[in-house]
Amino acid sequence: MNHPSRRLVIVVRADPVICGHSGEARNLAEVALTRGFDDVRLLTWPIATLEAAGLPLKPLDRLLPYSDGITVERPEAVGDYRVPDGRHLAGLTGRLVELLSEPVPTVCLSMYLVPHTTVVVDAVTSARAAGFNPQVRTIAKAVGSDVTNVIRSCLREGRFGAATVLFTTFLANDDLVAVSEYTRDEIIASAAEVDAHCGTNFADQCRNRVTVSYPPIDSAAFLDPEPAAVDAALARRGLERDGYILFLSRVARAKGIYDLVIAYGQMRCRDKVKLVVAGTGPALEHVRAMAKEDDRIIFLDDVDDEEKTLLMRGCAVYALPTKPEPDFVETFGIALAEKMLAGGGPIVTTLTGGTGEAVGDTAVVVEPGDINALADTLDRVVLEMTPEEKADLERRARAKALEFDRGAVFDSLFPQERAGVVA
Repeated sequence: MNHPSRRLVIVVRADPVICGHSGEARNLAEVALTRGFDDVRLLTWPIATLEAAGLPLKPLDRLLPYSDGITVERPEAVGDYRVPDGRHLAGLTGRLVELLSEPVPTVCLSMYLVPHTTVVVDAVTSARAAGFNPQVRTIAKAVGSDVTNVIRSCLREGRFGAATVLFTTFLANDDLVAVSEYTRDEIIASAAEVDAHCGTNFADQCRNRVTVSYPPIDSAAFLDPEPAAVDAALARRGLERDGYILFLSRVARAKGIYDLVIAYGQMRCRDKVKLVVAGTGPALEHVRAMAKEDDRIIFLDDVDDEEKTLLMRGCAVYALPTKPEPDFVETFGIALAEKMLAGGGPIVTTLTGGTGEAVGDTAVVVEPGDINALADTLDRVVLEMTPEEKADLERRARAKALEFDRGAVFDSLFPQERAGVVA
């Protein structure tokens, strides 16, 4: 049997999940093909399982194809109804053991500590115990919500045993990465809480080992969209350039969608610009009900990756008034960086979590949860900001966002691979 010479396996919630980190996995996979990997695999979940989980999903018939050399695997569950939980984890773990049993130098990257890092650690342990002697290096990336949601919930509820498992699993990897400085700080702070309660030493280990790797973005997909394509996309939606405020994100309370809809109702600029809510999520139906009497608010729940760029380019303002909630804090803001590349109207956002690392000084900032300030700020941007001021923000935003280009991020995350060496 002919085996590939170098393999990258990314364990992640991949497409069609609407999540910046599914795009992150795609971008790393695509760059890997240009860095000497001849077999790249995304190990993820069956479509039916994603649908049953209630995750926001992209239209299945409009998913962008992956390049040749990238394989998306969706192992089926192992066992039947008598194993209510863990069946799909067994499928993922078992498939990874099969890959590790082959004599191929491999790098395994997991995104989300729960459950994907568990899959990698268990698979590597099993492969070694079975005598396969896998040539493997593991990288665990904490993408943020696995800290602000999973670990923080353990601490709030006093479930220190579960928190201990999370940290020991994380630390069992060769390399530890956080999606932002904010996330790294949250990991260390959470580890210190566990240490104080349990007498462990997780915080020092995390402080010494966790580095930061920002989300990789395919800059070319956002830069300089064809003007005719922008106009055509807007025409199909009944929109005009600079004629709408755009919210394009997961429709959830923590993204500030309720604040934005309420603020829009009191804006002076509402006769000049519509509000476009693009995306799906747990708050979508409630927000639709809130806005049912307002024909100036438009909902788009079927936007694909190509149209996303065009909508960003054509908007008067992109608004993401995200705010901290118990189950979610914006740990970077991938959509913000994508908008910075796409151009178009200014960004109005908050300095919540890691958003400041994404936008730098290139956005118009409001306080999280301040609805009156949000309305006043959007009015000022739409009605009072000069073309020169907008052009300056757009230019500086694009330069900032290019720091997150997928090629540079890949080479920083995989320095051994750039040098042609696999540990």
